[in-house]
Amino acid sequence: MSVRAIVLAAGKGTRMKSALPKVMHEICGRPMLWYTLRALREAGVDEIVVVTNREVEPSLAALGVHGVLQEPQLGTGHAVQVGLAALTASSGTIVVAYGDMPLVDAAIFRNVIGGIADGAALALLTARMPLPSNFGRVVRRGGGVAKIVEVRDASPDELLLDEMNAGIYAYDETKLRAVIVDLRADNAQKEFYLTDTVELMLSRGDRVVPIVASDYRFVLGINDRVELASARTILNARLCESHMRAGVTIVDPATTYLEPDLAIGADTIVFPNTTIGGETAIGSGARIGPNTRIVWSQIGDGVRITESVVSETTIGAKTTVGPFAHLRAGNDVGAGVHIGNFVELKKTTMRAGAKAGHLTYLGDTTVGERANIGAGTITCNYDGKRKHRTAIGADAFVGSNSSLVAPITIGDGATTGAGAVVIRDVSPGERVVGNPARVLPMKP
Repeated sequence: MSVRAIVLAAGKGTRMKSALPKVMHEICGRPMLWYTLRALREAGVDEIVVVTNREVEPSLAALGVHGVLQEPQLGTGHAVQVGLAALTASSGTIVVAYGDMPLVDAAIFRNVIGGIADGAALALLTARMPLPSNFGRVVRRGGGVAKIVEVRDASPDELLLDEMNAGIYAYDETKLRAVIVDLRADNAQKEFYLTDTVELMLSRGDRVVPIVASDYRFVLGINDRVELASARTILNARLCESHMRAGVTIVDPATTYLEPDLAIGADTIVFPNTTIGGETAIGSGARIGPNTRIVWSQIGDGVRITESVVSETTIGAKTTVGPFAHLRAGNDVGAGVHIGNFVELKKTTMRAGAKAGHLTYLGDTTVGERANIGAGTITCNYDGKRKHRTAIGADAFVGSNSSLVAPITIGDGATTGAGAVVIRDVSPGERVVGNPARVLPMKP
């Protein structure tokens, strides 16, 4: 039997005080809506429709879902009516979730979906929460759910209840469609409450099953930036724990910042104040950090990166980077390379065993095997209009403070003297010195 979902994401999120829609605020590198969608898919949901507003709608294609606008916004019940109208009627299960609950994982969704497996019309997630609370109260009768009352409509006795409606539901779709049309806006907000479906179903003799969450913190929605930061702390701790249990040493999880979809090999050590993001893959036995940021990169086994920034770069095994290196986008660094302090690379290939130890800029450059780039060397790759490439051959030796004016080729085994300004190609084995560089006689 199919399981589909309606995700409610049309709220303005005014308490975020932001031009960015609430559900698009990022947590650990992903919009909070992304987490809801991912958890639903991992729980086996076949199709998802997002009830949205005009601000969120343009972002949905990148998240792999389609949306339907809720205009005007007349409450959660109305939002589900809008979502149902976008789905062809079926006899399966409909999950209703919120796009601002990034801590709800697939296990919670599976538990709620499983709650209607034995013929219940509705399974809803509840949680025991500290008082006072703005969550709707779950009123029980004989151990079952009698109704859900919103805070604005609750009596003083109902406000003392500590079992709250967490806002995650699994409905028998046929029974949901039968009662959703009977919702009325006769409440303090003059809105159609989805929670009223509980009483409507019970009045028909249907069964409503409560599923109690193990930890109320995991079902909290995000309403402001304080709650956003709290959720980020919990999600980051989950990510760190997952990698540590897989064999990665994270010296201080509180100061290590990870994103989903990372691959980190066993026996790698991540030192404090390190950020790893994008779809980065790090091999085994690497040493990353401290004070390092790596995004969208492929890092080989045994690599050491210290106090550096690496972006969109491939690094081969047993290479060392840093401290204070900056590898910008588009680099391909081979095995056993040394990139030292205050070295910057951009769209540069460094082949196995090459070295750039100090104070160097290599842009749009290929450096051959075992070549040595002296301190203070720069490739002058921009002529004011276009970028040009530099090619440095295998076993070349580029002296300190050399300026290589691209486009230019330094041949295999060639040498440039300290302070050389090289404006012409250097043949294999040649030595050049001076400004502009001139060729020295070959050694006898």
